[in-house]
Amino acid sequence: MKKIRILVLSGILLILVCIPTLFYIQDRSKIGKTIDSYKNVNVCYNGYFYTKSYGKHFSDDGYYYGRSWQCVEFIKRFYYEAKGHKMPDLYGNAKDYFSYSTKQGEMNVQRELLQYYNGGNVAPKEDDLIVFTDTKYGHVAIITEVTENDIEVIQQNVYGKPRQRFSMTNKDGCYYVGTDKKPAGWLRTE
Repeated sequence: MKKIRILVLSGILLILVCIPTLFYIQDRSKIGKTIDSYKNVNVCYNGYFYTKSYGKHFSDDGYYYGRSWQCVEFIKRFYYEAKGHKMPDLYGNAKDYFSYSTKQGEMNVQRELLQYYNGGNVAPKEDDLIVFTDTKYGHVAIITEVTENDIEVIQQNVYGKPRQRFSMTNKDGCYYVGTDKKPAGWLRTE
């Protein structure tokens, strides 16, 4: 009876070790591969472990995009490749892209983009950079579509969700995005 119990426990332990290892090996082979694109800028797969980085990524002329396949890397690469826009402050986590000291509609000097608050009087629009500050590092994405009732974003480093929709309401001329997960606001070129 004791030998059977040991064999069963050994089998369970083997399964608990092998399955995640096989998943990790298979998942790792997809790292850096294109999983979506928007305006000819690719979204690359970062894997299951969202905090993992795969080195620094630079443009051909040396502009620093960020840590490979993180959300910040994608939005900086998008603004550079699709808009020709270089952000003056090259560093920071995603939540650092929204400046609470910048007033509604004023220039966010670290990003050289106009900044608008969620719940303010300016609706988000296509190509805006949207910033979530509600987690340790935050999250950033690019708005690809705006309808009367929601927005769609494209993002990097959200496992299995390169695109996601968030509800939007207009109440007395103020625009509110999100229900459970709400962004701090959005930034845009002039």
